[in-house]
Amino acid sequence: MKTMIGLNDQARLEVGQLLNQLLADESVLYATVRDYHWNVTGPDFPSLHLQFKEQYEESADWIDQVAERARAIGAGARGNWNDLARAARLSANPGLGLSAASMLAELLDLHEEIILQLRVDIEACTNRYLDAGTADCLTGLMARHEKTAWMLRSQLETEEEESNQHDPVGHRAGKQ
Repeated sequence: MKTMIGLNDQARLEVGQLLNQLLADESVLYATVRDYHWNVTGPDFPSLHLQFKEQYEESADWIDQVAERARAIGAGARGNWNDLARAARLSANPGLGLSAASMLAELLDLHEEIILQLRVDIEACTNRYLDAGTADCLTGLMARHEKTAWMLRSQLETEEEESNQHDPVGHRAGKQ
């Protein structure tokens, strides 16, 4: 059945491609957070294990929102993991053997990369495709990524401040 929502077929196709690309990136984020949940170690294990669980559950919700939007505009949603992995623009280091601080930094990088791409995609949906519905969906998603990035950044800043308290002069490698 033809989708009649005020977007021409070309706009629906291109917005669908944009959404499926985002779906691939969100899937990489989800898999990375899940990996880090399984592999985090160290003194902050209990809190980070729980934090990562909350994040991958939230990420699963984001994936659903993107896929549902793609379906709502009649474009369909990519769901095969191999297709998603090939299409993704993002990558991260595997969690096994990675320090907790490195995991937090990797996740922050992923969120920030998605935020930057969302800004481009929102602009395209608003001005090029005249798709306010998708632009609104992406804007809400961007705000959620920004909040998560802010929290990750705050955790990393706390760790940096604690390190500086142990070495107030800054004699660690690279700080001379």
